Amino acid sequence: MQKKLTLLFLLFASVVYAQKKPLDHSVYDKWEAVGVKQFSNNGLWAAYVINQQEGDANLYFQNSVTAQKIQVSRGTPPQLGFEVRSNSTLFSADSKFAAFAIKPWYKDTRLAKIKKKKADEMTKDTLGIANLTTLAITKIPRVKSFKFPENGAALLAYNLEKAPDTSKKAKSADQATKQKNDGEEDYFADDEPAGAAAKEGTDLIVKNLTTGIERAYKFVGDYAFSKDGKQLVFACTGSKKDKTAPQGVFLLNTETGVLKTLVKGKGNFKNFTFDDESEHLAFLGETSPEKTEIKDFNVYYNSLTLDTAQILVDNDMPGMPTKFAVSGDGKVTFSKDGNRLFFGIAPIKKAKDTTLVDFENAKLDIWGYKDDYLQPMQLKNADREAKRSYLTAIDIYGTDPKIVPLTDAKLPDANLVNEGNAAFVLASTDYGNRIPAQWTGGSVRDYYLVDTKTGVRKKILESLDGNASASPDGNYILYYDKKVKLWKTYQVTTGKTSIITANMTAKFYDEENDVPDDPNSYGVAGWLEEDKAVLLYDRYDIWQISPDGTSAKNLTNGFGRTNNITFRVERINPDFRFFTKKEVLWLDAFNNTTKENGFYRKALNDNKVPELVIMAPFKYSNLVKAKDADVILFDKGNYTISPDVYLSKDNLKTALKLSSTNPQQANYNWGTAELVKWTTPKGYKSDGILYKPENFDPNKKYPMIVYFYEKLSEGLYAYNAPAPTPSRLNIPFFVSNGYLVFAPDISYETGHPGKSAEEFINSGVESLKKNAWVDGTKIGIQGQSWGGYQVAHLITATNMYAAAWAGAPVVNMTSAYGGIRWESGMNRQFQYEKTQSRIGATLWEKPELYIENSPLFNLPKVKTPVVIMSNDADGAVPWYQGIEMFTGLKRLGKPVWLLNYNNEAHNLVLRQNRKDIQIREQQFFDYYLKGAKAPIWMTGGIPAIDKGRTWGFELTDDKP
Repeated sequence: MQKKLTLLFLLFASVVYAQKKPLDHSVYDKWEAVGVKQFSNNGLWAAYVINQQEGDANLYFQNSVTAQKIQVSRGTPPQLGFEVRSNSTLFSADSKFAAFAIKPWYKDTRLAKIKKKKADEMTKDTLGIANLTTLAITKIPRVKSFKFPENGAALLAYNLEKAPDTSKKAKSADQATKQKNDGEEDYFADDEPAGAAAKEGTDLIVKNLTTGIERAYKFVGDYAFSKDGKQLVFACTGSKKDKTAPQGVFLLNTETGVLKTLVKGKGNFKNFTFDDESEHLAFLGETSPEKTEIKDFNVYYNSLTLDTAQILVDNDMPGMPTKFAVSGDGKVTFSKDGNRLFFGIAPIKKAKDTTLVDFENAKLDIWGYKDDYLQPMQLKNADREAKRSYLTAIDIYGTDPKIVPLTDAKLPDANLVNEGNAAFVLASTDYGNRIPAQWTGGSVRDYYLVDTKTGVRKKILESLDGNASASPDGNYILYYDKKVKLWKTYQVTTGKTSIITANMTAKFYDEENDVPDDPNSYGVAGWLEEDKAVLLYDRYDIWQISPDGTSAKNLTNGFGRTNNITFRVERINPDFRFFTKKEVLWLDAFNNTTKENGFYRKALNDNKVPELVIMAPFKYSNLVKAKDADVILFDKGNYTISPDVYLSKDNLKTALKLSSTNPQQANYNWGTAELVKWTTPKGYKSDGILYKPENFDPNKKYPMIVYFYEKLSEGLYAYNAPAPTPSRLNIPFFVSNGYLVFAPDISYETGHPGKSAEEFINSGVESLKKNAWVDGTKIGIQGQSWGGYQVAHLITATNMYAAAWAGAPVVNMTSAYGGIRWESGMNRQFQYEKTQSRIGATLWEKPELYIENSPLFNLPKVKTPVVIMSNDADGAVPWYQGIEMFTGLKRLGKPVWLLNYNNEAHNLVLRQNRKDIQIREQQFFDYYLKGAKAPIWMTGGIPAIDKGRTWGFELTDDKP
C-alpha cells in the first residue's frame, strides 16, 4: 500500500511539474523586487516599495498595530523621486503624515519618449501626501521637490514645476500638437529656451499638515528647513516677466509666520545650512552681473538676533591665499557646537578667451612623463577638478576675523573630526605617490593633523598603504598598515604610536588573500563611547581592543571561529557615531560551512557568547529599525522563494509577512540550488552551487552551463530574478528551460590564473559528470570580464566544453597590460601586478607568465564554438581584446561570433541590449547543447546594410 501511495504521489508531482511552463523572454518586465523600506519615527507605520523591472512601482504603508494598509500606485520614495533632506524620509517627524512622489505611468513616459518629447514637455511627478490618521491621500500635480524638517511640527515645503504657458501662442501650438497626435494626451511645452526654468524659481508652498495652513512664495529656487523646523530659508530669483517679483534671501518663522529679508536684490544664493541648534544660518551667494562668466561668491551668515544676513567671508578676507576666492561649488558646514564654519575656497578661474576662433586652433592632448596622473585620467576627472574646492575654516566668534585654509592642491583631502568640534582636521594626500599608483593600483598617502585656528600642519603618517580615520572624540587616529598587516593608533595629545594588534594569534587581515598584494584588513566595526576601545574584525569574530593596545578581548568569545561563522555588526542606527557601554549589538551572521545567513545579539557589557536570534537557509536584507520604537523591517528570500518584506516587534522571534512578490513564479518551472563540494587534483577543497530545474528527473540526462566569477558559493541562498542581465548568465531562465547550471568557487596561484581556473573549474565539472544525469558531452561555459578571460583560457586548454560564451575577455595580456581603463582613466598595469589578473610581476620581469596566461597564443588549439561580447565603449577592458580573439579565431577558421553593442559599456546598460543578448545566448546554447535549430545571425550573419532593419533571430535549418 505504501509503495502504491508513493507511486501515486510521484505521478501527481510529475503532472504538476508538467503543467508548469518554462520561463520565456516576455516575463522580465513585470518581475518584482523589494525596494526601499522605512519606518515612521514612532514605529507605528512601515513603508516599503515593490518595484517592477520595467513598469510601475507600488508604495505600501502598513500600520504595525492594526495592520491597516495603504497602497499607492506608482508611489516612489524620495531617493528615487524628489529632492529631499539628507536622510530621505517618507515620514514627518511626528509620524502622522507621509509624503512621496507619484511617478507618471510608465506607458505614458514610454510614449513621450517615442514621440521624442523634450524634458520640459514630459509629464511631471505628482506629490502625494498621506494623512496616516484618516488614511486620506492628497495629490498635488507638477511638483519637482519637497522637504520635511528633521524634527518639530509636521511641516512640508514643496516646489512646483514651472506653470504651463496658457498664452494664445502656446494654445495654438497645443492645438497643432493635439491634431498631429490624433487627440492623444498633450505635454505642455515651456515658451522659454531650455535651461531657463532652472535659473528662474517657481512657486514654493509651505504647509502645516496638521492645521492645513499654507503659505505660498513666488519664484523660489533653493530652500531649506532648520533642524527643528522652526525656520525655513529660501532664495527668490525674481522674474524677467514680472519686475515686481521678490528677489533675494528670506527667512520664514514657521511658527509665527513672520518673514525676514536676509538679502535684498538679485543674485544666486544656495547651499543653505543651519547649525545643530537651529539658531544660525550660513550660505553661499553671488550678486555678479548675469553675463559675467566668473562669479564672485561670498559666505553669508545670519543668526536669530540679526535682522539681515551679513557677509562673513569675501575674497578680500584676511587669510585668503593670493588668486583664490570663495568657491561656489564648496560645501558649507557648521561645527557641532556652532562656533566654527567650514567652507571651500578655490583658485580664481581664468575666463574664456572669446577672441579665439574654434576651427583655427589645434585640439590635442599632451601626455607628459612627469604628469602626476595620466592624461586620460585627467580628462576623466576634469569636471570634478574644475569644481574642486579646498576646506577652509573661520572662527565665527573669534576676535581676529580671518579665514584659515586647511587644505590645498598638495594636501587636498580632509575630514572633520568630532563633528568639527576638534581643534584639528585629519588631512591626507597622495601627492608624490600618484605616478606609482599606475602600477600599484593603491593609494599611498601621507596624513596630517591641521590646526583649525592656525592652519599649522603636523605630519603623523608617511607613505601609508592602508587607511586612517579619527576616533569619534578625536583622541586617536586609527590606521591599518598593509605592509606589516597590523592595526595601529596615533594618540593625538602625546604623538605616541601603538601597535594594537601586535603579538595576537588572531589575524586581522584577509586570511584567504590570493592576489599578489598585501592583504586588506577585515575592517572596523566602530568605537566605544569616549574613545575607550575600538571594535575590530578578524575573519570570524569581533574584538574589543583598547586604543593603546594594552588590553584586548574577543567580544564574541571565539564563537565565530569555533563554529565557522562570520560575525559583523549590523548598523541599525542611521545616526551612529559610537557604541554605548550598555549597548546590545545586532550581529549579521554567515555560516561558512552551510552558507546559511542570520542574526545574533551580543551585549557589550557581558562575557557571554552571542545569542542566536535566527539562522536559516535564506538571504536577509539589512535590518531597518524605527527611531523611537523596537520594531524592525527586513526582507528575506532564497533561490526558490521570492524575497518579501517582514515586520517584527519581538527582535525577530516572530515576524509578520507584509508583501507577496511574484506570485506568477508558481506558474513556471523554477529550480533549486544546492551546495556541492569537491577536491581538486592538487588537494584543494572547493565549494560551488548546482542549480537544477524544479522538475528535475535523475533518470534523464541534462545539458549543463558552467558560470564562474571568483567565488560565488556565498550566494547559495540568494534569489535570482529572471532578468535580462548586463553580462552574467541568466541562471533562472536557463534552469527553467531544462539546463543544469554550475557555479564553482575558484582560488588562485600567483602567476598562474589560467591554470588555477583549470584546477578548480574543470575538476568541479569532472566531479559532477560522475552523476548519470549530467550529459558530459553537452557542457557549456559562460563568463564575463575576468570570467570571460577564463572562458577564453579554458577553451585553449581543453576540449571538454561543447560551447563557450566570453563577455569582455582579455586574451592578450601583453597588449592589455599597458592599456587604459577608460571609465577611470587609469593604466591597467596595476591589475596584472597587484590585483585580479594575479601575474605579480611586470611584463619585463616575467614575460613568460604574460604569454602563458594569454589565450591568444594558443588559439590554434581551440575546437569549442564561442561567442564574444566586446563593446566599443567598454571602460574596463579594451574592446580590441575581443577583436584580437575574434580575428585570430576567424583567421584559423574556428566557429566564432563577436557581438559589439554600440556605445555600450563593459556591462550592458541599456535594457533593450540586455534583452537582445538574452535571446542570442539562449539560441547559441540551445543549438550546441540541445540540438535546436540555429538562428540566422549565427548561420549567415547580419550584413551592415541590414543593420537596424533585421536582428536575425529567425531559426533556420542551415548550419553555422
